Amino acid sequence: MKSIKKTAEYTIYQKRNNRYAVKSANGKWLNGDDKVTVLVAESLIKLSVAAPVEAPVEEAPAAEEAPAEETKED
Repeated sequence: MKSIKKTAEYTIYQKRNNRYAVKSANGKWLNGDDKVTVLVAESLIKLSVAAPVEAPVEEAPAAEEAPAEETKED
C-alpha cells in the first residue's frame, strides 16, 4: 500500500487493487461510514444516490364469487 495523504487525524492509503484504506491517528483502521466520510471529504470517491426500491405490488384479493346455484332434481 502506498500512502496517498497524511493529516493529523488520519492517513489514507491506496491498495494495489486501487481501493482505499484509512487509518486513524491512534493507529486503528476506519471502516464503514467513518471511512466513507473521510474519502468523500478528500474527493477520492463520489457517492451516488441509490435508486428508490419499489415495494412489490400486491394485488387485492378478487371478490369471492357467490356459489353457483344448485338445482334439485326430484
